[in-house]
Amino acid sequence: MRESLFETLVGLVVIVVAGFFLLFSLSQQSGASTGDNYVLMGKFGRADGVGPGTDVRIAGVKVGAVTSVDVDPKSMKAIVKMNVRKDISLPVDSTAQIQSDSLLGGSYIYVLAGGDPDENLPKDGTGVFDYTRGTVDIMSLLLEAVGNATGGGDQGANAKAEEAPL
Repeated sequence: MRESLFETLVGLVVIVVAGFFLLFSLSQQSGASTGDNYVLMGKFGRADGVGPGTDVRIAGVKVGAVTSVDVDPKSMKAIVKMNVRKDISLPVDSTAQIQSDSLLGGSYIYVLAGGDPDENLPKDGTGVFDYTRGTVDIMSLLLEAVGNATGGGDQGANAKAEEAPL
């Protein structure tokens, strides 16, 4: 009887802790999903790790979310549409960058507000970032760094190709 009482108490503690985490996660939701938003678009060379629901942040604060990711058949660039809170006005020279949240993955759109105080991106759904930067392929960077550190890399491959008889 005493063991079942202990198991029941442990079960109740687990349920209370789970409820606390649920309330905490719901309280972290920003007003970006309430409908008081406007649409912005950015064209990125690479949009790895970005999908609907990905955060849009300014100064580390979530101000919106990605609504869709598609490919422009003409330019072969990723078109990312995002909602941003209406109370946020961004200058036309603002930059949108895809950043990694950590080494384990997870990306977000980092918006660096521009310095032009006279003209803002339109809030009617036609706003497009002129300056964007997509994701960086970390594996390529690591392979390049290892190749350069060991004296290998592209130079060694080219030298071997030049030495080979025709």
